Amino acid sequence: MVTVMVTSAYITVAAFLLGAICSGIAGYIGMWVSVRANVRVSSAARRSAREALQVSVRAGGFSALVVVGMAVIGISILYAVFYVWLGVDTPGGMKVTELPLLLVGYGSGASFVALFAQLGGGIYTKAADVGADLVGKVEQGIPEDDPRNPAVIADLVGDNVGDCAARGADLFESIAAEIISAMILGGTMAHRCKIVDPSGFILFPLVVHSFDLIVSSAGILSIGGSNKSGLKAAKEDPMTILQKGYSVSIVLAVIAFTVSTRWMLYTEQAPSAWLNFALCGLVGIITAYVFVWITKYYADYKHEPVGSLALSSSTGHGTNIIAGVSLGLELTALPVLVISVSIISAFWLGRTSGLMDESGHPTGGLFGTAVATMGMLSTAAYILTMDMFGPMADNAGGIVEMSQQPESVRDITDVLDAVGNTMKAITKGFAIGSAALASFLLFSAYLDEVATFAREPFKQVDIAIPEEFVGGLLGSMLIFVFSAWACSAVGRTAQEVVTEVRRQFIERPGIMDYKKRPDYGRCVAIVASASLREMIRPGALAIVSPIAVGFIFRILGHCTGHPLLGAKVVAAMLMFATVSGILMALFLNTSGGAWDNAKKYIETGALGGKGSESHKADVTGDTVGDPFKDPAGPSLHVLIKMLSTITLVMAPIFL
Repeated sequence: MVTVMVTSAYITVAAFLLGAICSGIAGYIGMWVSVRANVRVSSAARRSAREALQVSVRAGGFSALVVVGMAVIGISILYAVFYVWLGVDTPGGMKVTELPLLLVGYGSGASFVALFAQLGGGIYTKAADVGADLVGKVEQGIPEDDPRNPAVIADLVGDNVGDCAARGADLFESIAAEIISAMILGGTMAHRCKIVDPSGFILFPLVVHSFDLIVSSAGILSIGGSNKSGLKAAKEDPMTILQKGYSVSIVLAVIAFTVSTRWMLYTEQAPSAWLNFALCGLVGIITAYVFVWITKYYADYKHEPVGSLALSSSTGHGTNIIAGVSLGLELTALPVLVISVSIISAFWLGRTSGLMDESGHPTGGLFGTAVATMGMLSTAAYILTMDMFGPMADNAGGIVEMSQQPESVRDITDVLDAVGNTMKAITKGFAIGSAALASFLLFSAYLDEVATFAREPFKQVDIAIPEEFVGGLLGSMLIFVFSAWACSAVGRTAQEVVTEVRRQFIERPGIMDYKKRPDYGRCVAIVASASLREMIRPGALAIVSPIAVGFIFRILGHCTGHPLLGAKVVAAMLMFATVSGILMALFLNTSGGAWDNAKKYIETGALGGKGSESHKADVTGDTVGDPFKDPAGPSLHVLIKMLSTITLVMAPIFL
């Protein structure tokens, strides 16, 4: 037994390192493509809006396809190597249904890097953004991305670091965690049902995401060039074009998912089970589509919520803050209802699939939920494309402003930037929804893992037991403290940037007359060093907390005659942290994105336009919302998945 655990530990460490390396590479690829595409997008905007849209989408699509492809290839290689090396399904060797548990380290490594990428990238980009806006827009009255602003280069670099690099690592981690958890649950179900060939249920997630590359490529390529010119072309709505591409991907995903389900999940023990699982996938696809529309409604300034938020700016800074906070709180309702319906529907479809364990009990419920999660992420490459399109358009606008292009070119990039803000909000909402489903799967896998090592049933958490209730409180507290530390990190760094920008405007009065060049490098150095320094404390909190709680209550449990107490308290902590984290992430992402788009709406000329009192009030709101939407909001959905993978890896030592 000890030898098996030591071997498992070595394998987990190797998988962790590979997952961490691949996640880092995914983030680097996103940034590498972005910094090369930005200038091409700005050049294309001089010719037409449609061409600029096409260039940014194709660039984002390339990054997205590489990221998803890396997740599939990395897990496939790891699975194949372990299969051969450990002699799986040979006499005396490991069973194939046990193999997916060895891949958990890969997801944990990916989560580890993604969390720090989101934290560091978010602190970098939003500290620079806040500093540039407060001094440049509000105090000096100069446009956004004006070359006279000493923080403008740090702001532009931050878009690549915080959105492209961090989001690439984030989506890579999401896909890896979902694939591994689905493989674990598929193998567990196949083992309980005594399915002769369980490989289809284990490898099904890899097939789904292989098809994802194809269907998302079709959606990306459907956004082609346009022969339109003049006024007609100018009136084309980029959001409509992107939605058409998403619709193409969705339709193809439904077809591909149905084919995959029939191919991989057909079994003679329950001939119609594959159809139930295909419907589970359809539930996930519909959930993703609904999430996109909900987020679009609350984030796009063409709809009532953001319009009302902008209108609140006309009565002052305070009313704008109140409206933004209330909007973020309100949005938590619809996504939670959608997630609830999705989980229950998929669980019920899986449970009624006809697959039974040895005792004759239905056993496909959890796997049905896993299939729904796969359905939700079956167009992940296209979703990531839409996300990376945003910062590329934003940086293209900065290049246009700094190179003093005609106002008509800036108008094009402003429209693309506003759409990009909505798309980033949509991607974050999509990521939160997928994180909720994936965390539910990982939590179930954790219960199974504890039961396997403890050799006794472990199926529920009882918060009527004081220790388990305390574990839940600690989990909720972790979410709030983590969010507070992430936001305060942005605030402290932004103060340094504001001080530096003010100093340069005072000591170099020729900056405003273009007679002196700002010291851009100083602001870049401030945010780069501060982001690395400030991400340590919240990151360490996320890693140490579940391990410390598990050890402390394990010792207490052994002293009081309750050997499973440590594992149970960690389960309660994980459950409450997941619920609190999802709600907090929805609130932070929505309010932050809504403030940003309300500002964009006013800058189109509404409510007095740029420089008006309404504009200044919403710049304040946008400043408050910046640390909400980066790094706090996106980091939270990475945090809850990292907590799930850490507890799954550490499950044996909590006993």
